[in-house]
Amino acid sequence: MSRRRKPIPTFKSEAEERLFWESHDSADYLDWSQAQGMTLPNLKPSTKSISIRLPVDLLERIKVEANRRDVPYQSLIKIWLSEQIGKKAA
Repeated sequence: MSRRRKPIPTFKSEAEERLFWESHDSADYLDWSQAQGMTLPNLKPSTKSISIRLPVDLLERIKVEANRRDVPYQSLIKIWLSEQIGKKAA
């Protein structure tokens, strides 16, 4: 049994719409059970640059391993960090 939804108002600006949704529950306006998943292939995750000091020999070994795998060394570090975090969450 679906409940009656409220009509979504018309907004004059994105700012007005943002304020509206910050103070209203979207479930009163949308039937989320009808929502369909989607992928956004061109959406890039936000990144932030950090500085980390590594011993020179460790960095050289990482670069050798990255070269062996044919990936940039910074990408390999990100992969390894992600894998380790994933293991901890499981």
